[in-house]
Amino acid sequence: MSAPPAEPSVIGALSPSRAGDFMTCPLLYRFRVVDQLPERPSPAAVRGTVVHAVLERLYDLPAPERTVRAALDLLEPQWQRLLEREPECAGMFADEREQATWLAQARDMLERYFTLEDPSRLEPAERELYVEAVLDNGLMLRGYIDRLDVAPTGEVRVVDYKTGTSPGRDFEAKALFQMKFYALTLWRLHGTVPRVLQLVYLGNGEVLRYTPDEADLRATERKVSALWQAIERSLTTGEWRARPSRLCGWCDHQALCPEFGGTPPPLPERRPGDTLTGGRRRRAASDEL
Repeated sequence: MSAPPAEPSVIGALSPSRAGDFMTCPLLYRFRVVDQLPERPSPAAVRGTVVHAVLERLYDLPAPERTVRAALDLLEPQWQRLLEREPECAGMFADEREQATWLAQARDMLERYFTLEDPSRLEPAERELYVEAVLDNGLMLRGYIDRLDVAPTGEVRVVDYKTGTSPGRDFEAKALFQMKFYALTLWRLHGTVPRVLQLVYLGNGEVLRYTPDEADLRATERKVSALWQAIERSLTTGEWRARPSRLCGWCDHQALCPEFGGTPPPLPERRPGDTLTGGRRRRAASDEL
């Protein structure tokens, strides 16, 4: 009896967020992943984390109790829970009035959610599901899926909550890349292509749905593999180019960016055999960017 094929050696790991960083700006990827520079908490990102936590906890309740009032009642406890874990988030606000406005915006998003879905009619198979799969080239794909719905007939729907507004048509492909990344990971794990990818935009109350097929996911795998090759080239050459865009205004690292007259710090020393994997951890506020 022949032995099963050996698992490929892991050469590195990539999440949708970090893949997005590299596509946005290779230097930003370096600052976050290679240098692991600290970043200030972002009110928008932290609000996203809290709203996600509320929606996750909402489905702990019996279906009839999943009401708007119940969701709003969960908001303050989840905010306090985050503060206990990441106390630096308290410094995001100039005063109590600013914090109250921020919380009011989170309440608006939760109320808007109920205009898009009826949680009393849903029973998610998974929430905040951590997934990882290793491609044939040794690259590990991983990330957190907000919600996984499985129909009685077995079809899978991947759901992601976004606390921003839906993208224009020209930016839909970028938004869907994250979902195709998750779909590729699930396909490599279980051998089944998810039936629907669904982005729920709580900022303006729109839902974007997409039906992938194997060709889509093979193309995504090629794109992800090409991205990793580009990252490996930067690791080898030490060249991490800045890519200026309108997002630079929100970047914490302008003082170190050549585009703004700064100088990046020396690259950390890498030993032979080091793999760029970061470490598996609970999704933090920064992962919502």
